[in-house]
Amino acid sequence: MTFKAEYIWIDGTAPTAKLRSKTKIITGASAGLDALPVWGFDGSSTNQAEGHSSDCVLKPVFTCPDPIRGGDDILVLCEVLDTDMTPHPSNTRAALAEVAGRFAAQEPIFGIEQEYTFFDGSRPLGFPENGFPAPQGGYYCGVGADEIFGRDVVEAHLDNCLKAGLGISGINAEVMPGQWEFQVGPLAPLEVSDQMWVARWLLYRTAEDFGISATLDPKPVKGDWNGAGAHTNFSTRAMREGYEAIITACESLGEGSKPLDHVKNYGAGIDERLTGLHETAPWDEYSYGVSDRGASVRIPWQVEKDGKGYIEDRRPNANVDPYVVTRLLVDTCCAALEKAGQV
Repeated sequence: MTFKAEYIWIDGTAPTAKLRSKTKIITGASAGLDALPVWGFDGSSTNQAEGHSSDCVLKPVFTCPDPIRGGDDILVLCEVLDTDMTPHPSNTRAALAEVAGRFAAQEPIFGIEQEYTFFDGSRPLGFPENGFPAPQGGYYCGVGADEIFGRDVVEAHLDNCLKAGLGISGINAEVMPGQWEFQVGPLAPLEVSDQMWVARWLLYRTAEDFGISATLDPKPVKGDWNGAGAHTNFSTRAMREGYEAIITACESLGEGSKPLDHVKNYGAGIDERLTGLHETAPWDEYSYGVSDRGASVRIPWQVEKDGKGYIEDRRPNANVDPYVVTRLLVDTCCAALEKAGQV
């Protein structure tokens, strides 16, 4: 069998990594993960190596059907390794794998809400060439050509994610014109993160066919406009079974240096988005509450009513690394639950 495999990886661009990909033609092998070969690339062109020693290694870690090319072609998400086969410094997946394995018995799962904004050239899609559109309010989950921009791209992206077999669970228009959201999960930490990176790649690739771009900029338009986040819903088995564990998890995220430890790793430009306005808590204050979208962490009303469920960390930026945010939440909350005997 001969097929195209699009090898996708996360580069070393700072402060926000970019996705890269290239195509490998594979002959005489199956499309199964274990049969896919390692590959390489020029790390000096991706901010991952110096020119005098530029080889980096691509190790396949997740594969799915390629919904754009179709047929037997596949998408292959890769970890980046150094040539000694150890994780490259830019490889944040390796650290998550260790933490997720350590706390696997608590069965942590995540749902990540990925907000993003379409741009047509230098303007958000739907913004007039001069000035600004009507103030935000009617765009959220709206309908109609006067309020909704880019739905054809959004529907194409949704279809591509479903054809790829990703665990996408919904879409909606967001608060600003040209701003949308899709959700991935509930899935285990590595699975939700792998699939989020592939869903992001499919977003960029789908929008490319329509001649527009998508950005994860956390504050794409300055002023009185909502930013873009990646609200992260999290639970363990104990949290899904009882409310005491919900409170323990919320309290653990506010202890000592934990608020800053998390926020400083929740995406570049977080201070521009977490201002205390536009449904955010200030970046340098920690709070949690039931049904409170102005808190750092929200406990959904249904969770309080049922006495079990999950929490929503509302702080992560749209440009957060999902491997990092899931690792931090598992490490902080699961360690606290273990210490409290709530496992």
